[in-house]
Amino acid sequence: MAKLAAIAFLPLAIGVCTGDSLAQSGGELVGTWTLVTSVSEKDGKSIDQFGPGAKGMMNLDSQGYFMITIIGADVPRFVSNNRNSGTAEENKAVVQSSIATFGTYSFSSAERTITFQLERNTFPNWSGTIQKRLITSATEDELAYANTGTTSAGGTAITTWKRAR
Repeated sequence: MAKLAAIAFLPLAIGVCTGDSLAQSGGELVGTWTLVTSVSEKDGKSIDQFGPGAKGMMNLDSQGYFMITIIGADVPRFVSNNRNSGTAEENKAVVQSSIATFGTYSFSSAERTITFQLERNTFPNWSGTIQKRLITSATEDELAYANTGTTSAGGTAITTWKRAR
């Protein structure tokens, strides 16, 4: 029940804790979001985690469930035309250019975080784990969060989403 209460107050809490316009506009985070960028910043350098032109979607529902999928634009087609018969290079390209996960989420206005409880993830080391993301920006139409525990490029990843319309 505490998770549902936190979700119900999510729009107000994010608007208050970030100073952004989410609370004033009456928007909320529940809904479908599309990827703008997912950039890892380390030692003054920015690296696009999934390559230029990556696409992704995030769904946050009112019951506290979420799904996130991000796929790079340059994932090569499998020569065999069979996903079970990919070459080592083809499989490596898929793993390095995409991620998908689902589970439940909650919000903490005090910590300015979204906490994802990952039921399953295409990076299996994260399946069954809890992942916190610091909200860096939240408006009615845009949401950005930071991940200091990236698995690919290191540093801090900033993922930015825009509301699907």
